[in-house]
Amino acid sequence: MVDYNKPWLSIDAQIDKLAARGVDVGPRPDASQLLHAVGYYRLTGYLFPFRRSEQYEDDDGRVRVRVLGEYVSGTSLDHAARVIDFDRALRMLVLDGIERIEVSLRMELGYVLGEVSPFAHLDSSSFVSAFTDVHPDPDTGEPTSKHSEWLRRVETRLAGSDETFVAHFRNKYDGQMPIWALTEVLELGHLGRLYGGLTNSLATKIARGYGAPSKRVMASWIASLNYVRNVAAHHARLFNRKLVVAPGRPAVGVVPLLNHLRDEESAKAVYGLYNAIAVTAYLLRSIDGRSGWPQRLIELLENFPMAPGLSIEALGMHPRWAEFELWRV
Repeated sequence: MVDYNKPWLSIDAQIDKLAARGVDVGPRPDASQLLHAVGYYRLTGYLFPFRRSEQYEDDDGRVRVRVLGEYVSGTSLDHAARVIDFDRALRMLVLDGIERIEVSLRMELGYVLGEVSPFAHLDSSSFVSAFTDVHPDPDTGEPTSKHSEWLRRVETRLAGSDETFVAHFRNKYDGQMPIWALTEVLELGHLGRLYGGLTNSLATKIARGYGAPSKRVMASWIASLNYVRNVAAHHARLFNRKLVVAPGRPAVGVVPLLNHLRDEESAKAVYGLYNAIAVTAYLLRSIDGRSGWPQRLIELLENFPMAPGLSIEALGMHPRWAEFELWRV
């Protein structure tokens, strides 16, 4: 392991370093203001697509690409600042769309499970065996299950809640809370785990309400949107991000509005942000067709700060994305 020995750099030294690597830093007061606002490492994340690269042959004779430290001609801090502003607006819009889905999913899970029983979430018959089967905890060796682990997380969530209705159930009913009330304090990650544990009949009933073809696909959509939500909520970069958790892409013909997600098989097409954006737009159609979210996204992307070698395809966007029926609402 190599020891880290790079020195601390002042803002002026950071500007000099960027300039030496080929970045047009513009007026120094503006460059200084940008670095004070976002920091060097966050800034260089947005500059990464403009790094020079070269091909080389590895020891096995395979052609690889090496990213270099210098930037291509024309790279500027002024443009990087516009990309940062774009990404901030994109995060806010994505959070708005996913929030609507999260709130709707709370209702649907509480509604469908509540029809079975107010406390269906405590009943093992509501879940597949893989969710309720007991196994030794890898850390303690104590018996546990995915269901019991989910319940512990929920208890922790409730214990930290300052919602008035939570206190009401705690004081009047000794903490007994029906599923249609409980879901109101759960985050998307909790909802996703609960959904994934449901029996196929219950999960499919919920999936069909959103136009999803199966529990498997719906579960993958929830997991991917939860990942994107967490990235955006923690102010991390969505621009040029590879999705660690990508949403399932239905086979062509199963969900016609999403057929175009199968047009390509490149890494950008499979793991680019557009897949999560398209799933968000699709789910919002069943939740609130008058949200205006697709139109706002189109308007934002029409103002993407393009530059030589950089377009909205950096988001994994299909080159003809705006032509598809999904966006005609």
